[in-house]
Amino acid sequence: MIIFLTVLTTIFIAEMGDKTQLLLVAMAGKYKIPHILTGTWLATIVLNLLAVGVGAALGSYLDMRIIKTVAGIAFFWFAYAALKGEDEEEEEQKMKHGIGPVLAIFGSFFIGELGDKTQLSGITLAANYTSQSMINAVYVFLGCTFGLILADLIGLIAGVVLKSKMPTEILNKISFAIFAAFGTLSMREAAGLIFGEGSMTATAGWITAAGIFVVLCLAGLYYNRKK
Repeated sequence: MIIFLTVLTTIFIAEMGDKTQLLLVAMAGKYKIPHILTGTWLATIVLNLLAVGVGAALGSYLDMRIIKTVAGIAFFWFAYAALKGEDEEEEEQKMKHGIGPVLAIFGSFFIGELGDKTQLSGITLAANYTSQSMINAVYVFLGCTFGLILADLIGLIAGVVLKSKMPTEILNKISFAIFAAFGTLSMREAAGLIFGEGSMTATAGWITAAGIFVVLCLAGLYYNRKK
């Protein structure tokens, strides 16, 4: 119980204000609550299984350059979708097939959290406690899982409150800003890993990626208004 509470508290604090917590605020304006809970909880379980079970072993094989680049593209796509908006009929049609939104949420949450400080904390805690006894891996897994779920529920509640108080158009703009910010941040981190942190090439790389995203958004807005 001491190990469980220690890990839960550590992960809860580490997740507070993290990007995946803020992403849930954005997701609440786009998806239904059951889809968000299913997608994020599945991602949380898989992430913590990796962290506690084989995360340390896989750490040397995971290419963070690829992960950060994919994360940036995913966040840009969600930002574009939030900016573009969808007709009510199109949205209702998508929601009839819940597997689509669940997979989208799972993928976004999984990529966003993979290699993040919360998962790295889980790996460190697992390495520390499992060296004493392998049975402790169960308590570390449960602590990591519930700590992450509790912290992210706060972000989800904040998103639901915003959704009930704000017009959809304004909430879409907030979602766009959150996704676009994390997309740019992920691209910046990817460019730093590929070309060297602080180099001119890295700066030019992530600025170019952000510029392409801006052009696509402007083209999408022009198409929507023309339509």
